[in-house]
Amino acid sequence: MTASEEKYSRQTLLDVQPLTPSLFTLRTTRDAGFRFRAGQFARLGVVKADGSTVWRAYSMVSSPFDEFLEFFSIVVPGGEFTSELSRLQVGDSLLVDRQAFGYLTLDRFVDGRDLWLLSTGTGIAPFLSILQDFEVWEKFDRIMLVYSVREAKELAYQQLLAELPQREYLAEVAHKLQFISTVTREQHPGSLHGRITQLIENGELERAAGVELSPEHSRVMLCGNPQMIDDTRALLKQRGMNLSLSRRPGQVAVETYW
Repeated sequence: MTASEEKYSRQTLLDVQPLTPSLFTLRTTRDAGFRFRAGQFARLGVVKADGSTVWRAYSMVSSPFDEFLEFFSIVVPGGEFTSELSRLQVGDSLLVDRQAFGYLTLDRFVDGRDLWLLSTGTGIAPFLSILQDFEVWEKFDRIMLVYSVREAKELAYQQLLAELPQREYLAEVAHKLQFISTVTREQHPGSLHGRITQLIENGELERAAGVELSPEHSRVMLCGNPQMIDDTRALLKQRGMNLSLSRRPGQVAVETYW
């Protein structure tokens, strides 16, 4: 094994599911030694036709206890990585870094009663992993998963969310979860209309949840569009909610991919 091979494993693509022309999920085998906390990400590598390898960070959708790894991707037009990734088929190989990364994990918070998971697009991925791990259900009394997309057809993983209460280990706690979808470019029955920041500013998000966003009780995780993260952090800071750091526990956690 070469030095570079020690840093990654070669996994086999088990399933590819297109959701829209620009969104798809992929599932791979999982190296027996790969460990991660719910909410973390892995660096994935694809080998191009010229033999070079391109790497990008992807949060795991699957739980830490699944025997497979699942990821959620958007196709970036002309994108060096996603263009290659979207062409892969079942049986093809995908490189996975042997180490998981990231700090969008529950140990960012030392306390809190209500957990808000605010996501846009494929940013829902780490939250799906967190929701499949029993730790979050033990730690919080209420969990609000907020999912913002442009068009209703982009609301992914609805079946997984619907099936969570049917899992035996969640049967007695699944009532804690409230799913709130919001669609920005069209009206959609059962969904709010507008960006997450707008819904925080006008109070509509809290009214829909029936829960107040407060420094005392709320803990907030953000994942998705960088502009959403920056703008939402600014709004939350106005309410006295700050980034949670190891040296200074706070109320907000975000992910920084590299």
